[in-house]
Amino acid sequence: MNKEFLFELLKTGSVSGNETELEKKIYDYMQDKADRVTVDELGNVTAALNPEAPFKVLVAGHADEIGLMVTAVGSDGTLMVTRIGGIYTTTYPGHKVRIYTKNGVLYGAVANSREIEKNSDLKPSALRIDIGAKDREDALKYVELGDTVTFDTDVRELLNDCITSRAMDDKIGAFIVMEALAKAREKGATVGCYAVSTTGEETTGNGAYFTSSRVKPNIAIAVDVTFTSDNCGISEAETGDIAVGKGPVLCNNPSIHKKVNQALRACAEKLNMQVQTEAANGYTGTDGDTMHRTGIGVPFALVSIPLRYMHNPAEVGSLKDIQDCIDLLAEFFVSCTMDMDLKPF
Repeated sequence: MNKEFLFELLKTGSVSGNETELEKKIYDYMQDKADRVTVDELGNVTAALNPEAPFKVLVAGHADEIGLMVTAVGSDGTLMVTRIGGIYTTTYPGHKVRIYTKNGVLYGAVANSREIEKNSDLKPSALRIDIGAKDREDALKYVELGDTVTFDTDVRELLNDCITSRAMDDKIGAFIVMEALAKAREKGATVGCYAVSTTGEETTGNGAYFTSSRVKPNIAIAVDVTFTSDNCGISEAETGDIAVGKGPVLCNNPSIHKKVNQALRACAEKLNMQVQTEAANGYTGTDGDTMHRTGIGVPFALVSIPLRYMHNPAEVGSLKDIQDCIDLLAEFFVSCTMDMDLKPF
């Protein structure tokens, strides 16, 4: 695992709709690790092995993160915003943020007070970002409506192989699929192997649609994060017994393809790897839902990384889980054959 590159991705801003800087880094990183690397009109980066092979396996991790978008500037020069994705509004007051403008990153502070603190129903429209501007005219010299905003955070290593950062959802997934493809190349995968870092998962799902529609995979795997029950506030009854550091999570869900799940479990057994199981009904809430409905329909599975405090400025995950996901997906690529029968009977 290239930990330095992982941390570089985690530091890079990529609010949904503004993923270009991060996607370019992935594009450059994969140039010598795949047979072909492409970027489409939305900025999805797809790395491929054996692109002429008729049987295709597509694994996807999304590059975009949640955040804010500038919608207006007050007469006092403070920025007004709306949500991009599933933010917790109450996590913003009192925090430093980065505003991504056409001229680079601008820094700001989200206003806070005792009155704001008392507002249990705080809306994004009530947030105000202080960039030090004298007034509206001064602020608009530097900021445009539509500029995106993230927390001004860093990446830190914790005890027991854990790390904390914002937006591990799902930059670690985008990192995992690319590293898995590179490892599958070393292991001699023979089917068509495709790894994509998608755009727009947190908002529109259009990145997964563009990619899957064009690749036309026989199998798709979404690589995302999932809630754990090993921290306060999350019920085991809702998530299953899921913990950070205990391995990748496979999902049992009405739309998940049972044979693909069985194949993933067989790969884990071959690697003597511990995996966890979550059960869910309805949609998975991942790019898998989108890829599943492209073309004539695509059998899919979901591989998740356990994550504490999802959609917060300090998410917590495990480097061991990340490495295990890389190894599992690389082995899955290698285990797939041109004549795989995916029919249930």
